[in-house]
Amino acid sequence: MPTPDDAALLLDVMLGKLATYLRMCGYDTAYALDRDIEADPRLRELAREEGRTLLTRDVDLARTTDGALVLCERTIEGQLTELLEAGFSLDLDEPVRCSICNGLLREVARGEETPPFAPSPAERPVWRCRDCGQPFWRGSHWRDVESTLESARERRETYRHD
Repeated sequence: MPTPDDAALLLDVMLGKLATYLRMCGYDTAYALDRDIEADPRLRELAREEGRTLLTRDVDLARTTDGALVLCERTIEGQLTELLEAGFSLDLDEPVRCSICNGLLREVARGEETPPFAPSPAERPVWRCRDCGQPFWRGSHWRDVESTLESARERRETYRHD
């Protein structure tokens, strides 16, 4: 079962929203457009160079890339269900990765300042990306992602019983 500790991923241009979810689940997730890569040969090369598993909706690209996983679903919930079926661990635990740039997060100290839109770390845990500086906390977006992951798990169970 792929876990965030043992799987580095590369997502093609069709899976940008999925990158956010995988990063929130702790996966080291490179997204093609973040690297200004669209060409299939360069995606194959990057996956090989960095030891990443390529996730794609492109059947031909998957066929020509060692270890690639093709996702057929178009919706985020469907894609998450496919990953669960493939054995991926998709849990929201302690925030580890920036959902925007994939950088590692660090917990903000209780006395440290945060932007006006973020909560005070004295009131609740806040993390900051070491690369881009974006603050994160378990708020409504976190709950929305939890809900979507739960729907994907339920959907997986429904498919198993059909």
